[in-house]
Amino acid sequence: MALSSACLCATQAQGTLILSPISASQRCKSGSLCVPKFASGVFDYGLQCETLKRSTPTKSRFSAGLTVRVSVAVEGAPARADRSQLKADLLAVVAGLDRGLVADEADAFAANAAALKLEAAADAPQLPEDLDKLQGRWRLVFSSGFGSGSYGGQRPGPSIARSPLSLGSVYQRIDVATRELDNIVDLRVLAPWPLPALEVTATLAHSFELAGGSKIRLIFTNTYVKPAGGLSQIPAFGLPRLPQFGSGNVSRGMGEFETTYLDEDFRISRGDRGELRIFVKV
Repeated sequence: MALSSACLCATQAQGTLILSPISASQRCKSGSLCVPKFASGVFDYGLQCETLKRSTPTKSRFSAGLTVRVSVAVEGAPARADRSQLKADLLAVVAGLDRGLVADEADAFAANAAALKLEAAADAPQLPEDLDKLQGRWRLVFSSGFGSGSYGGQRPGPSIARSPLSLGSVYQRIDVATRELDNIVDLRVLAPWPLPALEVTATLAHSFELAGGSKIRLIFTNTYVKPAGGLSQIPAFGLPRLPQFGSGNVSRGMGEFETTYLDEDFRISRGDRGELRIFVKV
């Protein structure tokens, strides 16, 4: 129910519970429920309850033994939108943008606006309390760093139009026990005709440490390349540093990113230069 005041007077008539809005200074004989100004939520209360805190549903016993659950929405209350719907809206915005490779300025603006709505609907994760939620393999679905027409990173590397590389799937693999984070990238390296394209999987390995709040600091360790397709029998080998596809600024082998939204299967991070990245768990 929508209320213009933040208090309810609860009365009974012929077995029916009647809730009537009253001001905070008024009282009623049977009992009242008062919530903080502009609060909203679902509350459990008894008729002899004088006040009720919003933080957690609280049950109060009284002589009749009746506990009533009431959904209260005070006019002007900043209710949080459904997160599942906000996640679906964000994924709809970035769908068809090929991880951001074909996004223009308007697409990047729309993606950022949708991400901000989801970030506002939940408290920012705190580390190490929420560290376990980062565990696992995450697929990159959007990066604003690709909007520059390159592959992103502190030193973006060659323009996509001129690059012999064709970007496939991009993943982050996070092991919270060993404090390791790997960016895993599937690539096709174009070759002159009549040679076939070379398919490889590049792993950019990092260790990480907590940098306070929801920030993580990365320390680059190595790059490994594993041929795929017809050359999959060739073992992985090391390479010089490649452009970063899922992390922040890694000049001098270090970088930071902040996790601004995190749940069991969805993650938003922002790099130390403001890059927006959206991941889903696989």
